[in-house]
Amino acid sequence: MWVKICGIRDELTADRVAQLGPDAIGLNFYPKSPRFVARENAIRIGAQTGDRVQRIGVFVNQSAQEIADLANACRLDGVQIHGDESAAQIAEISHAIGSLPIYRAWRMDGDSLSGLMEHLAECQTLGVVFAGCLIDSRVAGAYGGTGHTVPWEALSKAYQRDQWPPLILAGGLTADNVAMAMTAVQPWGVDVASGVESSPATKDLDLVARFVENSRRLHDA
Repeated sequence: MWVKICGIRDELTADRVAQLGPDAIGLNFYPKSPRFVARENAIRIGAQTGDRVQRIGVFVNQSAQEIADLANACRLDGVQIHGDESAAQIAEISHAIGSLPIYRAWRMDGDSLSGLMEHLAECQTLGVVFAGCLIDSRVAGAYGGTGHTVPWEALSKAYQRDQWPPLILAGGLTADNVAMAMTAVQPWGVDVASGVESSPATKDLDLVARFVENSRRLHDA
């Protein structure tokens, strides 16, 4: 089970979270997010964490050049495209970042994954292969991190696992519900931000530890 703790903003938190054993941390470069990380902090996080954990940059409607520059400067191991980018824009990003994995975030509207099949097909036509597809809840005016859950049963039925990228479940996950969510959805990975925070954008290390442990326990059982 691939586990990502998203919204890390400083090197001390990054170091302590990395010690708890997730596969990846998310560095949010969307300026309007409360979890936005400054370039300088992200560079220090990259140096601090080294090879202990993957660093995934989260981007919302940002240019291919900006993403490539940040990926290089901050030693990113992958990029998460979380906005309204078209297939053509993602292809441009893919070309700019070379061999780095790309994760596509998609906001689920009610019980529907409307438009995802067409979008993935367009991307594939342009040569884009996603390392994973992260499904989050759609909340007007927000690009994730809202704490709203997706309808797990509906997602499990709608997601075409044999044709689409590995499924990463996000949206409203916590240490208390992640095992139930994993049982219902059977995702390849899980992603959490607000569900392991003591206050907005402030990670609670006890909650992070429990989240990682509960994610691993069910998978390893």
